[in-house]
Amino acid sequence: MAPKPKAPTGSGIGVGVAIGVAVGVATDNLGLWIALGVALGAAFEATVRKGK
Repeated sequence: MAPKPKAPTGSGIGVGVAIGVAVGVATDNLGLWIALGVALGAAFEATVRKGK
């Protein structure tokens, strides 16, 4: 049985930043939403890793 490939580190943060930029541009509050995107992406990544 081959070992499972690991997910790349930081992928959750990257997705969070992308979503944060999209929402930030739409709401004209880019600074807030980039920060929230990083925080939510990091939280998602930590949650997924803890479950493994």
